[in-house]
This record gives sequence, C-alpha cells and structure tokens, in this order.
Amino acid sequence: MSQLFSSFALRGVTLRNRIAMSPMCMYSTNEDGLATDWHMAHLVSRATGGVGLIITEATAVETRGRISQNDLGLWDDAQVASLARIVRLCQAEGAAMCSQLAHAGRKAYSPQRGVGPEMPVAPSAIPHDADWVTPHALTLTEIDTVASAFRAAAQRALAAGLDAIEIHSAHGYLLHQFLSPISNQRTDEYGGSLENRARMLLGVVDAVRQVWPEQRPLLVRLSCTDWVEGGLTIDDQVQVARWLKPHGVDMVDCSSGGISSVAPSAGPGYQVPFADKIRHEASIATMSVGLITAPEMAEEIVRNGRADVVTLGRELLRHPYWPLDAARALGAEVAWPKQYVRAKPA
Repeated sequence: MSQLFSSFALRGVTLRNRIAMSPMCMYSTNEDGLATDWHMAHLVSRATGGVGLIITEATAVETRGRISQNDLGLWDDAQVASLARIVRLCQAEGAAMCSQLAHAGRKAYSPQRGVGPEMPVAPSAIPHDADWVTPHALTLTEIDTVASAFRAAAQRALAAGLDAIEIHSAHGYLLHQFLSPISNQRTDEYGGSLENRARMLLGVVDAVRQVWPEQRPLLVRLSCTDWVEGGLTIDDQVQVARWLKPHGVDMVDCSSGGISSVAPSAGPGYQVPFADKIRHEASIATMSVGLITAPEMAEEIVRNGRADVVTLGRELLRHPYWPLDAARALGAEVAWPKQYVRAKPA
C-alpha cells in the first residue's frame, strides 16, 4: 500500500493524501490584492488533479508587506469574498485549503526599486542587498502592530473558510529577518540570542492562535539554513521548532535560504534532510520541499518517515494532475473527478 496516498490528520482536518502544493507567487492581482479568475483556474485545477493540501501564494497582511504590487492580500475585509469562492471550489474537489500569511519586510517592493509608496520595514536598518532600499527598523510598538496585522489576516482567512494557516518565516522575509543574525542586529529583547530573535515569530504565532480555532491546524515555514557563514543553521531551526510546538504549531514546512543572494547547489530532494532532522529531533510533523518530482522519491520520503507530507512546487506548475499519475505509478487506487473518469487509464 502506498504511504504517499494514505490520509494524514492534523487536528480536525484530514488530508486525503500526503501531497501538498507549495505556495508560489503568481503576481496576478491588481493593486487591491484581490483573488482573480486566474487564481481560481490555477488553484482549482490542482484540487481537481488530486492534491491533498493546497497552500496559497504568500498573502500579505499589510500593504507595505507585499513582495510585489500584484500579490494576494488579506489586509482588508474586501479581499475575503473573492478568496472564499476559490476555497469552496477547491474543497468541493477534495483538497484542504491553507493560506500562507506573509510580510516581506525589507524585501518588499519599495520606492528605491521603482515601485511602491511605502518604506519597507525590518528588524534592523540593513538593506537586503546593495541596490535595495535601507528599511526602517521597527520600534517595539510597531512590532506589536505587525503581530496584530497577522491576527487580523487570520480572522479574514477564517471568514474565507480556509482549513489551515501557514505563517511565512522563510526565504528572507520579515519573520525570517528577525530570526537570522545576518539581518537582525538589534540590542533589545528582539535581538542577540536565538531565543530573543525568535520572539517575533512566537509572538505572531500566539497572535494568530488567539483567533484561529483549536480544531484547525497552524503551520510555519522555516528556512532551515541561511547557506551563509554566521547565519541560521539547521540546529538553530530544530530549537525554533521545539519552541513552536507548545505555542500551537502543528507542522513545520522545511525550506531554506533567501536571507541573501547566496544559493545552494540544488539537486533532487536536497532539502529533505532538514525535514527529517526537525521531525525527529523536535518531535513535530514536517513537510519537505525542493526538486521532488518522481513519485518513487515522494513515496520513499514518506514511507521512511523523513517527512509527513511532500510538497511540490514547479512540478505542479508543469503538471497539475501529477497526483493522479503518481497514484498509477505507485499502484494506488484513488478516486478521479467524475467528469474525468472516462480518461482514467485502464
């Protein structure tokens, strides 16, 4: 029996299989951050294709926290209805739906880079790179304001009917910026030790859990290494994962990098060891992502307990019905959409 196609329960939500769609920015909204017909076609097709958990693209909790001016948003009540329609359609096709709440921090689009009316913010006044604007260092009061923005976005995600929330603390964005000593050089209670640098993330988790129902899962995406000397290491993030669990986090989505322009030499499954280590040493469920394309590789990861869920990104852009073909390759019997049954291979 295929383990990849076994169900997986997180609190009150049961995934039909262990396949998740990774959050990927589509840069396809207008400046109001509303989900569009493009998002509906994009996400519903993956639900029809058999994905167990769909994670929406990075969804901004503030206008100044957008990665681009065309990012999805949940900073305003007016953004709920268009997203809710897509959520209902995907759920009707059998997928669980998760919103990735995000704030870009110093990597937000900015006046210096030709777009955007607002100054980016960060833990410290350090630009992402030489040609990026120097961000404003958040005050203690402003840190509380950002946490409140995450909480309000979580309430809107609930109103839109999302099954789960993922808090984005990876890829060099704001919460990762607080975690990494590369970008965080504060001298107050939010800087210095790893415990202090994790305070912002834990505060956001607590703020979201205040309004997110007990029976619905909460995920966090971490960059498990900065790939830079003096940056975050996998051992640091194992400890962060240990802290996250008692604050109500159910699963860690294990990625890497983004705090600088340094990138690893990537190969198939290159991030799987991060998910494996966090799963076993922090005793928390994990998702693994990173050039996972073969059904046999995905099956091995789950079967051998290296991660609980396998997350696909670009492969699902190329192949929206990957789960249906993977089930056939692995000898798993799965239900096809009734409209497509006539195309199911014998």
